[in-house]
Amino acid sequence: MEKRIDATDMKIIRLLQQNGRMSNTDIAKKAGVSETTVRYRLQRLTREDYIQVVAMIKPVKLGFGIEGSIRIKADIKHIEKVSDALKTIDSLYFVARTMGRYEFDSEYYVKSTAVLKQLIDTINGIDGVLETDVSTVLDYVKERYDFGDIGMDE
Repeated sequence: MEKRIDATDMKIIRLLQQNGRMSNTDIAKKAGVSETTVRYRLQRLTREDYIQVVAMIKPVKLGFGIEGSIRIKADIKHIEKVSDALKTIDSLYFVARTMGRYEFDSEYYVKSTAVLKQLIDTINGIDGVLETDVSTVLDYVKERYDFGDIGMDE
């Protein structure tokens, strides 16, 4: 049976989403629990893969000004080979196996259109890739890193 997170876990998570550097003591005060409770809950949430605490960079600040997605149609007979090849491409920061018109969806950051062209050529050169559909982000309409109450039965 899958273990679920409770309202206290969600309070802790929401506080960290607001400020990922908030101390356990401050979280405890705001959540109305002890610091020990916060520490143990965070350890459990991390250990059980409910949360991951990472420093998120701003790629634009590092010169990666072009962002987008590439959907990839692949020959079903070569899915594993294509998957393994996509995993090795550094410009792709996200690759997912999907259901529908395309077998893969990927997201990239690159520094120039020349690098984007190289990326597209690299993907199209993978044995088993049949088609790519490339999109580039022009502007953010919505961007968020919290997921509301997904999975909560409050």
